Amino acid sequence: MLNRYYKIEEEPEESLFLFGARQTGKTTLLKEKFPSATFVDLLDLELLQRFTKRPALFHQMLMQEKPGSLVIVDEIQQLPILLNEVHWFITNRQLRFILCGSSARKLKRNGTNTLGGRALPCRLYPLVSAEIEDFDVVRACNHGMLPKLYLCNEPQRLMEAYVDIYLREEIKAEALVRNLAGFSRFLEVAAQTSGEMINYNNIAADCGVSANTVKEYFSVLQDTLIGYLIPAFNANGKRQCVQSPRFYFFDVSISNYLLKRSGMLPGMPEFGHAFEQFIIQELVAYMGYNHINEELSYWRTYLGKEVDVVIGKARVAIEIKSAEEIQSKHMKGLAQFAEDYPECRRIIVSLDRINRVTSSNIELIYVYDFLRQLWNGEII
Repeated sequence: MLNRYYKIEEEPEESLFLFGARQTGKTTLLKEKFPSATFVDLLDLELLQRFTKRPALFHQMLMQEKPGSLVIVDEIQQLPILLNEVHWFITNRQLRFILCGSSARKLKRNGTNTLGGRALPCRLYPLVSAEIEDFDVVRACNHGMLPKLYLCNEPQRLMEAYVDIYLREEIKAEALVRNLAGFSRFLEVAAQTSGEMINYNNIAADCGVSANTVKEYFSVLQDTLIGYLIPAFNANGKRQCVQSPRFYFFDVSISNYLLKRSGMLPGMPEFGHAFEQFIIQELVAYMGYNHINEELSYWRTYLGKEVDVVIGKARVAIEIKSAEEIQSKHMKGLAQFAEDYPECRRIIVSLDRINRVTSSNIELIYVYDFLRQLWNGEII
């Protein structure tokens, strides 16, 4: 059994919104940590239909609960109207709720009761390296970090089902987009530009839709937790820097499937892209789980010098390279960044096994050592 890093049982004794993309393991985690809780599964079609027709049934069911009891509602976005009842029971019966969901979009719509701050927002990410015994970074870059995919020896069919059912069909079922064919094409283009600066006009031309539609599609991916934007580092440095955000799917497996990447090994260009996305996944998850209230961004000048990750106001800068031997050419971005932000800690994480510090004070850390240090709280 996987021992998840996120200790949801240690969260404050408040109600929670637990969000996370499908198949990250939310239901498994909640059932493992809270076996005696009342569990309401809104993926149960019969139950969903009954509550849809008669929300009062939900009220009648919860009236049997004692004050202080825990109630878990899985996939709450399927029936946001139940949040009115949740609000009432928190206020009047002192019930505690964990409201689990894979999409925040429906909960953002006008008229939805967001509980007025009575439920703390939490997030479950895909697996992280610290949760896996004998973790293999090559496997992670090829399979992704969704539990079923990482543990599966042949993940291709599971990836296909995930993309076709959970991305296209779920988005279609929620009526989030009208042009499903255009959206499917957009997913492929988004995968091709993953980790690159977003140019809405270029993507729109490739997809045959307007730039405003492309912006809305990216919004859909963020609201359904399928992807996220990483902003450009914004500070008053000496150089003019680009300000367009970068997009990443929430798990490298999505990019792999859409780009038909498999069997990647170190040294292949495709592996380098997957390796970068994986490290960023780990950083995003670490900061999320540890409630680190700093921005994760990237830095790039108009002349092409860049740093993959900047934490906070230039507190830490990280360059991600899949090379097995780091050379001076790999350090140029960090060296130029240091001219503007000399106090910044600078790191290159790579497949180079020899950990060392260069004369310009750049730390070169082998990927497995970097991941261990990250989850021990020694990087950020």
